[in-house]
Amino acid sequence: MNVQIVIDSTSDISPQMAKEMGNVHIMPLTVSFGNEHFQDGIDITPDEFYTRLPQDENIPTTTQPLPGYVIDLVTRLSEQTDQILILTLSQKLSGTYQSAMYTKKTLESPACRIEVFDTNLTTLGHGLRAFRASDMAKEGANLDQILEELRKPHNYLAGVMYFDTLKYLARGGRIGKAQSLLGAMLSFKPIITVQDGEVSPVTRVRSHQAGMDYLYNYAASRKNIRYLGVEHANTPEVAESLIDRLGNIFPKEKIIRSRIGPVIGTSIGPNAVCVVAWADA
Repeated sequence: MNVQIVIDSTSDISPQMAKEMGNVHIMPLTVSFGNEHFQDGIDITPDEFYTRLPQDENIPTTTQPLPGYVIDLVTRLSEQTDQILILTLSQKLSGTYQSAMYTKKTLESPACRIEVFDTNLTTLGHGLRAFRASDMAKEGANLDQILEELRKPHNYLAGVMYFDTLKYLARGGRIGKAQSLLGAMLSFKPIITVQDGEVSPVTRVRSHQAGMDYLYNYAASRKNIRYLGVEHANTPEVAESLIDRLGNIFPKEKIIRSRIGPVIGTSIGPNAVCVVAWADA
């Protein structure tokens, strides 16, 4: 039986995208405003979230997927297949990996093998692992073959993101090594990535246009691109403009378009744009 893939919602793979892929299933994290709790991508949309974020007096918080939801999801899948791969965002950013390991210990049996893989990433860079695993599973690869591929040191972009401000990242406590950029942000815009599982600075630019140029050039410098994606928080016109430019280096119709979801949005705030790629070594 073909491998089924489970990935958390910080991958920015929407429910519609997962449905089209057929063998990918989303376990949503939770975002909360005070005593109001929403499952990421299910109970609140990105548009609703980014409209509310700057207006709400409550600083939003996030929690890992509900254990019962994940148990129920994996239980259903174990009735359809004998191989399940659970992909989680970096352990340094969330307790989702530990939750997935609990599910594995609870449900794994001789009839269904379950493996948990920490991609050490988040956002669509994390999500591209599911795209690769999905394609391999459809081609008949087994769980060991997929894990071997995911562990290779690919020449990929972890997700290079342009920020308007580091305010949200700092107040959420997940700023990591990007702390070094805070003092210089009055006249600059930060570019960050995820490195070794935590937020890390790349560079800083003076303007929005310089930021978009940096994202384009960073992607254009990669060779042998298999997957290329662009995502945004709440600026679709900016993302589409960047996609038009990236069409010079990669078939435009194959570029993955996504939204930075509410859980990650609590840390990045409005107006962020991200480019991710999977490039074969």
